[in-house]
Amino acid sequence: MLALPTTYLRDDNPQLIIEPLDAMTVIYHRRSGMTHIVAEPVPQILACMDTAPVTAADIARRIADTFEVDDAEVEAVIAARLEEMAELGIVERIRA
Repeated sequence: MLALPTTYLRDDNPQLIIEPLDAMTVIYHRRSGMTHIVAEPVPQILACMDTAPVTAADIARRIADTFEVDDAEVEAVIAARLEEMAELGIVERIRA
């Protein structure tokens, strides 16, 4: 049986405050009171996410189109960052 890819959802609610800070980005999660300081490609990944669930491959294609990189090369990096963001509560893991 073919495994379905993990799908992620960016929660665009007031629980997350995202602010660029020089080369870094600060993400404050109101519900937990936690502040996360992140670097590239996290802000770019979040910017590529819609309100509909997406996979790492979807985001890799969008980033490849925008930044002229090979989507196959960045998909593994994006998948790892999505997993980290899911653990922090920045995005929601929908299906594995």
